[in-house]
Amino acid sequence: MNVLLVLVIITIIIAVVSTLLVAGKGDANYSSSTKRNFTNLTLIYVIIIVLCLIALGVYIRFFS
Repeated sequence: MNVLLVLVIITIIIAVVSTLLVAGKGDANYSSSTKRNFTNLTLIYVIIIVLCLIALGVYIRFFS
């Protein structure tokens, strides 16, 4: 179970770092026009992480 938790955390870190690297590239006009998209993507990551942690807690509480 600890191995799976570590794999999930590593996957989340890789996804966030990759998103930040991709969002930082491009010309000045592109990055300013995509600021809202980047904010939305960050919000999606936060929501997904919270939901995954809740699902993990439910799984550990009721199925293990």
